[in-house]
Amino acid sequence: MATEKIKKTERTAEDISEELLEKEIVKELIVKDERTDREKEADREKEQAILSWVPKTKLGREVKTKKIKNIDEILSSGQKILEEHIVDSLINVKSDLLFIGQSKGKFGGGKRRAWKQTQRKTKEGNVATFSTLAVIGDENGHVGIGTGRAKETLPARDKAIRMAKLNVIKVGRSCSSFDCACSEPHSIPFKVEGKSGSVRVVLIPAPQGTGLVAANELKKILKLAGIKDVYTKTFGYVRTTANLAKAAIDALQKTNGGKINE
Repeated sequence: MATEKIKKTERTAEDISEELLEKEIVKELIVKDERTDREKEADREKEQAILSWVPKTKLGREVKTKKIKNIDEILSSGQKILEEHIVDSLINVKSDLLFIGQSKGKFGGGKRRAWKQTQRKTKEGNVATFSTLAVIGDENGHVGIGTGRAKETLPARDKAIRMAKLNVIKVGRSCSSFDCACSEPHSIPFKVEGKSGSVRVVLIPAPQGTGLVAANELKKILKLAGIKDVYTKTFGYVRTTANLAKAAIDALQKTNGGKINE
């Protein structure tokens, strides 16, 4: 009798574990379906925005009529991008927010977040504004950063993404590590250094499989730029995320023969 009871309990435990696994698998599938639906909706909205776009500049009209089909033609010629739809129609844009602020509160205070809140004293009371720093890229050699400020968080995010699209740059990529002989553009072509404020960022080529040896906020920029393997060194007050991001962009711009800020 005792052995039969033990077998029954073992069977029930196995059945429970199988049911839990099935539930987890179903949850994962539901989450994937939701993500795909969101991505499809975002792609539809993007296509509709591009179709309904009425260009206001000569460059925008050339992109709309498909006289210019590659964004590298614009960046190499030094033309200034004044419309965000130019970037949307030429590359597959992906965006992310950098943590430049911190949350308030007794127990949750001090945690890094994407929104930096400031207040202005007026006769009506305290007027709060939110600022954020966005990074965009196509993971194929193009990246840009931009800041945005507004009285609410979502308009600030939209402004930051728009400015990041207008500030897009081209990044030079290659395999140039001394202990790697592949032909894939997975790293930077040579050692470069960028500076902004007191922050200096040094990027060093790395062999394939190394990954991004960098801080979390730098990883977001390097990943969207299409760099898979790199070593980094940072100097100065790196907790100032805005200067850290600007120094990284300065270094990435030099990989393509960009202007060096003295």
